[in-house]
Amino acid sequence: SFVLLLCCAPHRLIQKCVMVFSLIESRKWFTVNGRQRLCHPLPSVKVEHRWIQIMFKSSGGKRPKKKTYYRVNDLDRVMELQKKPSLILRLKSIIQSQRKQCVLLRDLEKEVGFVQKWNFMGVIEKYPSIFHVTGSNRTPPTVMLTEKADKVSLEEDEARVQMEPILVKNLRKLLMLSVDCALPLETIQLIENDLGLPSDFRQSLIPKYPQFFSVKDVNGRTSLQLENWDSFLAVTAREERLACEGVLNSKEKARVLKDGNYFGPFAFQMRYPAGFRPNMNYLKEVQKWQKMEFPSPYLNAKRFELADPKAQKRVVAVLHELLSLTMEKRIQCCRNHRS
Repeated sequence: SFVLLLCCAPHRLIQKCVMVFSLIESRKWFTVNGRQRLCHPLPSVKVEHRWIQIMFKSSGGKRPKKKTYYRVNDLDRVMELQKKPSLILRLKSIIQSQRKQCVLLRDLEKEVGFVQKWNFMGVIEKYPSIFHVTGSNRTPPTVMLTEKADKVSLEEDEARVQMEPILVKNLRKLLMLSVDCALPLETIQLIENDLGLPSDFRQSLIPKYPQFFSVKDVNGRTSLQLENWDSFLAVTAREERLACEGVLNSKEKARVLKDGNYFGPFAFQMRYPAGFRPNMNYLKEVQKWQKMEFPSPYLNAKRFELADPKAQKRVVAVLHELLSLTMEKRIQCCRNHRS
């Protein structure tokens, strides 16, 4: 494509264009700001710039192919269903953080902002069994938890106390999965709800177990460090499930099903999207991958080369084990950034 950069008066525009194209035979390539440009000298044209760009030559290859994104309806449906419970839980936390266990509706905007305020108002109106609004002509309206919701909230606190050993165990396994058995606290805080940890786990949980955890500064970041390695915990949920099913100790030769699933000691359960029909060559590659051995996710990742196919399959095992430590077997890492 040709680009004309003519710094001249409008009434002489056509004349300058003719002169520029007449000088193509004397064209030369010049490097300007790291890019090659096709320019010529114009000695007879009194313009501010002596070099006029005629053509731009890109140093890159072909234009990159536009990437196509497809919507996953099931994922969209899950995220849509997650919006209302998240609003309910946030409003519950706001109410319980108040000294009188109630919030004035006019002060709700200070807590959540003007735009989000109307979403919370809709939740209050839609769920009268959870939120109770009081007020009259002389007193401003306030919102509080109903008696039933308050009782459920107390049961939730009791359940957290009973789950504390499980949370400590999962947190230890999470640190054992990480490099050098340490993770930044801000990273753990991003998925604290998915792990079932309380919002104040750094103050309420970590100090209670100094034999397991310590808070240290690692590379300028406040990190949670594992104090002791436990070999009994270095067993994945996949291995525990296969051991219960008798797959690990079975000597029978397993066969690969038509959908690519293979009941072997190093296989993962697979599920294809609707409408996907794998051919025979594809299933052969899946069978080869399912039978491939791989190192344990609890081994240090520094010991393996990323180009090794076994190390690449180990990454799948790490993600599989990480999801097994969460409450709903999924993680919304990007709910505050990107889902």
